[in-house]
Amino acid sequence: MLQTPTTVQAQPLALPPPSGDPAPDLELVELELSLDGVAADEDGFSDAVRRAAGALGGEFLFDLPASGLAADCRRIAALRIPEANGDGLKIVFALLDDGGTGIRVEDPSEETSDLKNFAHSFVGVLERMQRSLQ
Repeated sequence: MLQTPTTVQAQPLALPPPSGDPAPDLELVELELSLDGVAADEDGFSDAVRRAAGALGGEFLFDLPASGLAADCRRIAALRIPEANGDGLKIVFALLDDGGTGIRVEDPSEETSDLKNFAHSFVGVLERMQRSLQ
């Protein structure tokens, strides 16, 4: 018995709806990957994030106790790293978790906006000092 061929109409593939969370910036992913697996206790935290920022062409600004500024965090380091589009440097934070075993990288959030403002002021002071020494 012969079968009659049937026509199947292809349906376009639908992408899932956006999750609402913005995609992580490439520079944050790159920094996080460079810190992945780094065993940085409280004493080695600054050195680890300083090296990672420098490897990306960025700079380490400072680190300080988290003091409740971010959840599950013992220390916070402020860094300036190149923006993905090449238009300058941006402030990001590297956070040493409460256990002292992992480092995560974040853009400034509402809860760390004051620290971001402090970091910008800190950069301004450093730039003025550098100009006065020239």
